[in-house]
Amino acid sequence: MKHRIVVLGAGYAGAFAAGNLARRLSPADTEITVVNAAPEFVERMRLHQLAAGRDLTFRKLADVFAGTGVRLRLARVTGLDPERRTVAMTGEDGDGELAYDTLLYTLGSSVADHGVPGVAEYAFDVTGLASALRLRERLARLGAGGTVLVVGEGLTGIETATEFAESRPDLSVALAARGELGAWLSPKARRHLRRSFEQLGVVVHEHTTVEAVEPTRAIAADGRSVPADLTVWAAGFAVHPIAAASGLEVAGTGQILVDRTMRSVSHPDVYAAGDCAYAIGENGRPLPMSCASAGFTNMQATAAIIARLTGGEIPTTGLKYYGNHISLGRRDAVFQMVDGNVRSKSWYLGGRTAARLKSGVLSGSAWSIAHPTFGLPKRRRRLATTPDRVSAPVTA
Repeated sequence: MKHRIVVLGAGYAGAFAAGNLARRLSPADTEITVVNAAPEFVERMRLHQLAAGRDLTFRKLADVFAGTGVRLRLARVTGLDPERRTVAMTGEDGDGELAYDTLLYTLGSSVADHGVPGVAEYAFDVTGLASALRLRERLARLGAGGTVLVVGEGLTGIETATEFAESRPDLSVALAARGELGAWLSPKARRHLRRSFEQLGVVVHEHTTVEAVEPTRAIAADGRSVPADLTVWAAGFAVHPIAAASGLEVAGTGQILVDRTMRSVSHPDVYAAGDCAYAIGENGRPLPMSCASAGFTNMQATAAIIARLTGGEIPTTGLKYYGNHISLGRRDAVFQMVDGNVRSKSWYLGGRTAARLKSGVLSGSAWSIAHPTFGLPKRRRRLATTPDRVSAPVTA
């Protein structure tokens, strides 16, 4: 009886974790299944580029996992029963259930509207492939002189605003920031960021909290009206409520509470990684939702799963940030080094060199996902014991 490992979600955390598990565990006594709603591996860090009109091709997950032994189920997760150790899902073949012995929950996040009126009805976002394509189509229909407002001064908002301004210089692009633009950056990096915005013609509305979105404008907390033929909402992320509804112990954010090994504090056969994990970094603070966090947490989760199944010692992987890398269009970027408390250091890298570095990071991440069994050991590790299974297999 093979030990069944189910990975929910095939984003940066899930896809890499599934490949790593296949690379390290023997297929003689483990069975790895990935459940994902979309057939492609979506490079989320490039969705703002796709929305801006760049032609991007995302690799099919079937090709990614071909020859690895990983089973792919194209379905949307609709529920989770951690007591019965089953996952409910719906797909082209209808509704069904999938049983597991070990679950890795990596369903990621989606846009958070924070209850702001009009966001769901009128705003667009770049948190998923479908929403980015919807934004791409709307942007293409926007004629010269149209106004675009990006709400949110985080990395997603900055990258989206600058990409749109560079790709569509015929539009008027603005960004609404709740505080000061680039406030977390070092003084030199902040000046570089502001120069880039000025050169691209991006207007910044600082200290502006948007409290409502309408078809042709956004309303700020102070009553000001900001013109917007198109509003892009980049003001935060939220996780799906499935984890909380299932009875897993979660934080106030809905993220799964995990220990240092990314194991659920309430259900030991469940692990979480990526945006849906409430993990504490080495500085004692919760890791932010980001691709970097997905990398840290999935490596720790897979290392813990492999060690516990094979009887080895659980290694501790680093949960420490070294910098922020922000694209400013295609030919400019900022790389800001940070200290152990995620405070910006005086040193930063900017301009074309930083842009080439960011392009290399994106290409490297995509290559790693596309080659999940690169460096496959000649002899993969066998399970030390066979954990208890659910009383009866559940099939779709």
